[in-house]
Amino acid sequence: MDGDIKMNNQDFSLHESDQVTINQATKDLQGNQFDHFYAIILSGGAGTRLWPLSRELSPKQILRLFGTDSLIRQTITRLTKLVKEERIHIVTGQRLFDEIRNHLLTEFPPCRQVQYILEPAARNTAPAVALAAWQIAKQDPQAILGVFPSDHFITDDQPLLDAVRRAAIAAKDGWLVTFGLQPERPETGFGYIERGEPLSPELCLFRAARFIEKPDLEIAKGLVAAGRFFWNSGMFVFSAHTLLEEVERFLPELSEALRTLDRYSPDERVQFAQQEFERIPPVSLDYGVMEKSERVAMIPVSLQWKDVGSLPALAEFHPKDLADNVTIGHIVQEGCRDSLLYSDSRLIAAIGLENMMVIDTPDATLVCPKERAQEVSKIVARLKEEKAPESVAQRYSHRPWGFYLELEKGSSYQVKHIEVHPGKRLSEQLHRHRSEHWIILQGTAKVTIDGSEKIVQPNESLFIPANARHRLENVGKIPVHLIEVQNGEYLGEDDIVRFTDDFGR
Repeated sequence: MDGDIKMNNQDFSLHESDQVTINQATKDLQGNQFDHFYAIILSGGAGTRLWPLSRELSPKQILRLFGTDSLIRQTITRLTKLVKEERIHIVTGQRLFDEIRNHLLTEFPPCRQVQYILEPAARNTAPAVALAAWQIAKQDPQAILGVFPSDHFITDDQPLLDAVRRAAIAAKDGWLVTFGLQPERPETGFGYIERGEPLSPELCLFRAARFIEKPDLEIAKGLVAAGRFFWNSGMFVFSAHTLLEEVERFLPELSEALRTLDRYSPDERVQFAQQEFERIPPVSLDYGVMEKSERVAMIPVSLQWKDVGSLPALAEFHPKDLADNVTIGHIVQEGCRDSLLYSDSRLIAAIGLENMMVIDTPDATLVCPKERAQEVSKIVARLKEEKAPESVAQRYSHRPWGFYLELEKGSSYQVKHIEVHPGKRLSEQLHRHRSEHWIILQGTAKVTIDGSEKIVQPNESLFIPANARHRLENVGKIPVHLIEVQNGEYLGEDDIVRFTDDFGR
């Protein structure tokens, strides 16, 4: 169980008879009786709060900064303990889809069979979850859905998994279940849920009395002291049928948009879904449904949990020195105190900084007081107004076969450093608007151009004309490194026609 949870100075823990229910839930999830459970992972986000480490096309859930792997991979690994990977559905936008999939396909076998649901337009979490519920319910009218963010850090899975099993039982009875996290401190950055009357002692299930938006510090202190308020985790379990019923009641425009999609064939649906969803006002699932429904229940959970919501949170994952500094990367500092210094590659030399952050990446550097970290989003907003590329993507981008690093870019040319892992190969492809010149730096590659094969060694080069069908494969034992020089009227990553691909793209 998730430990003994103290509420109003009383212990609430499962007794031996109650554990029978939990054990049965576990058995049901693993057996035929619970073949209707699906996990939904929300993986949107604009990459603003952790800029310049995160960007629009490299949000925090795919960064390898928190623990040994990215947050979205940790989430998937956790959920495979509950459900088969083909029953895991990742909800993301069209713009972010390729980056998420490329990240997950890179040496991560659990992601070979995960499913993707593409949001036609970004409209916050209520439309995203309702779309997933509508789509899954078409295949399985009895579907029970677990909804999880992709960017939470959890060190001990078991309390959450046990709570999800209990929530799934309650969801079969029509409850919309959310999870209240035992608060560790007064926190102004989280919403709160008030625990109401008990609904099922054996499931540790309570009515959710009310939701409270992010409070100021004094109110937060009072909520924690009261003992019946919990952090809102943003995780839910409910049946698809119940969720869609409540969407019909409280968000009729969203429900009408889903009904409208039913009128189109699958091919037409792709074409018309965007215009239908763009008419829907953005709304969160909490505000749009959970705060209004009378069918909302809560399960308290005690977790080692972090919502990695700002740059100072990086300090929680790395050791501090005697002056409370956290230094990551190539750092030389003298006389600094309580500061966060991060370098992606270059040397940072700092003198006398106090309560400061210096975050350095290959194309952008942020310097600000730690207490003003939330204002980073204002910088990102200004960069977007200026259409600055630094708001959109990193120069470094993962691919299932390796990575590329953008070295230089002009109006009609681009230079990249590419690495291809041993045994991997790029898709068979062509480009309509650009030619490419490859210079091999390390390793042995087999290159095919319009059906003609050639083994290429270090210090050799090849020219690939526009519209030439080509492919590169690493046939050696070490990574292939090459410089790619692109020339053409258009250099976007979407100028690619794939014919065959090992990664199903």
